[in-house]
Amino acid sequence: MPGPCRISSFRTGPSRTGLLIRISLAAALLALLTPLIPVNAPAAPAGTAIPVAAPPRHLMAGRFTHPGVLVSREQLEEVRVRATGRAEPWRSAFRSMRDSAYGSLSYTAAPTSVVSCPTDSRPGRGCVEERKDAIAAYTHALLWYITDDRAHARKAVQIMDAWSAVVDDHTEGNAALQAAWAGTSWARAAEIMRYTYDDWPPGRVRRFATMLRTVYLPRVAAGAPDHNGNWELTMTDATMAIAVFLDDHAAFEDAVDRFRARVPAYFYLSTDGRLPRRPPGSRIGTAAEVRAYWFGQRRFVDGLAQETCRNFTHVGYGLAATGHIAETAWHQGVDLYAEAGRRLRAALAFHAGYQLGDAVPSWLCDGRLSTRMGPDTEVLLNHLTGREGVAIPDAQRVAELRRQAGRPGTDGLFVAWETLTHAGNPG
Repeated sequence: MPGPCRISSFRTGPSRTGLLIRISLAAALLALLTPLIPVNAPAAPAGTAIPVAAPPRHLMAGRFTHPGVLVSREQLEEVRVRATGRAEPWRSAFRSMRDSAYGSLSYTAAPTSVVSCPTDSRPGRGCVEERKDAIAAYTHALLWYITDDRAHARKAVQIMDAWSAVVDDHTEGNAALQAAWAGTSWARAAEIMRYTYDDWPPGRVRRFATMLRTVYLPRVAAGAPDHNGNWELTMTDATMAIAVFLDDHAAFEDAVDRFRARVPAYFYLSTDGRLPRRPPGSRIGTAAEVRAYWFGQRRFVDGLAQETCRNFTHVGYGLAATGHIAETAWHQGVDLYAEAGRRLRAALAFHAGYQLGDAVPSWLCDGRLSTRMGPDTEVLLNHLTGREGVAIPDAQRVAELRRQAGRPGTDGLFVAWETLTHAGNPG
């Protein structure tokens, strides 16, 4: 394995673009000469450069593209330019991230060996702290890339090192969902730092990779077909993110397969038949059980989600996770958007109309909807409207209203700063 390219030493100065081009060309040549990394290979040295050319739209046969968990290098470069400019909504989104508690250089991690998260009202242990710390690591990774301030790089690494030295399990009923929420943020942060920063010691990178493989991946790869769909979609999001960081083709393929099976069982289309599809592997069998799983809904229309009659907050989690999976797969040469595009367009349009105040018919959730949704649609909108040019005006309006209200940030779970990273940023 070749030694690390010291990318960060080239991050400033008038010749930065030319230097990055030479680095990319050298990395591309190196990739041709270097044997493929086996599935369970240890983490590469910090700062190893990977080619950034756009991947083909089919399942890759070679190495993963890095950075390539949710955001590509090309997108990160665009974020850097926009964040330091005056154009909106990126200027405000950057300031929101920079000035948040997550972005403070005095942020202190609070790792624990066993994260215990019950499903009931009993107090957990380490649940909020783990989610916050993972988002903080991702926040500082983004701030490092945008500002070239190595203090942010050190803080991101410090937070990740603190957890990889301590955590060894998740317990109680919410263990899988908790591992998914934190795991996807950890993988995003680690992906940026491993491939853009030259001072994360290789031993610590390997320790962090081991943490993801042994503590998080078994939880999130197990599936949860009988749970509400946002669970399994978020678990799939984490599985794919971790797989890319680990260069694990088998886990990546499992995530792709689960996406293809689970998304059609969460967002309904009339072509599915009279009833929605059943989650593969679940115990849901009869028509009555399907309707109960869809919170008592009896009439199904294009765009309805399994949790629509529960609340839009959880539908938002499902939309966000679906977008994360498809976006990461896109960066790795797999176009899951094309396979699920009609469902996703219908789901965005259906829910956005009611968020904007459309009257709720009596046949829909007994005429009552809880329409509060978080910052969950930026990734999907970026692809559908930005790359494909498909107009979804109500969904676009909802996103714009959220940005104007000064809420372009994070849900505190697994969605963070996506107005900044993906609004109008096709990459």
